[in-house]
Amino acid sequence: MSKLRSDFIADYDALADQWWDPRGSLAPLGWIARARAGFVPAPRNAHATLLDVACGGGLFGPHLAGKGYRVLGMDLSVMGVREARRHGFDAVAQADITRLPVADESVDVVTAGQCLEHVADPYAVIRELCRVLRPGGTLILDTIADTRLARLAGITLAENLPLPGRPPRGTHDHRLFVNRERLTRAARTHGVELELLGLRPHFRDGMRYLLRRREEVRMIPIKSTAVLYLAVGTKS
Repeated sequence: MSKLRSDFIADYDALADQWWDPRGSLAPLGWIARARAGFVPAPRNAHATLLDVACGGGLFGPHLAGKGYRVLGMDLSVMGVREARRHGFDAVAQADITRLPVADESVDVVTAGQCLEHVADPYAVIRELCRVLRPGGTLILDTIADTRLARLAGITLAENLPLPGRPPRGTHDHRLFVNRERLTRAARTHGVELELLGLRPHFRDGMRYLLRRREEVRMIPIKSTAVLYLAVGTKS
């Protein structure tokens, strides 16, 4: 069996000029970021802090404007951090998401979008995200399920069909896709009870996007979590 990939950051560095290209390989990450932002609660006080883990080029930043948070971003990619600095983040830093340079229980909201499916031990990352979250704080994440359907949709189709927004071949390793039961169990162990829901592209938006009549596709919630799913929970 071939080794699990461990160099995904190199892929994103190579695509650094596409973070804000609405028809580039990273465009779907922006669609998902907008959906994720809809689950960010109102801040509990005037000094509330939101940490966006694996912030990449800062796609989440514009969706937080006016929400009242001090927004921090962390990513392993130097090029991503540079880009995020220009897009609504109050502070950014290069950091490994498995060892965040953040004090225990110091952040009001932690978000982690489309990163757990790129690490060897996503459940250890969950432990780290819960560690930095304050009691009463909110954890929001999204990732890809470890199912055959997700492998078909996320790799066989998404990486091979010649369509705008297509990720490069090899972007995903299906062996790193995230088991939903283990994910919720890991979060529960560290005080966060997660609720899961699925996400999928809005069909009409998607068709108009392909026809170049629209530059963004809305992601809508669905019951099935078998492909792309979002998880939200509050720390007790």
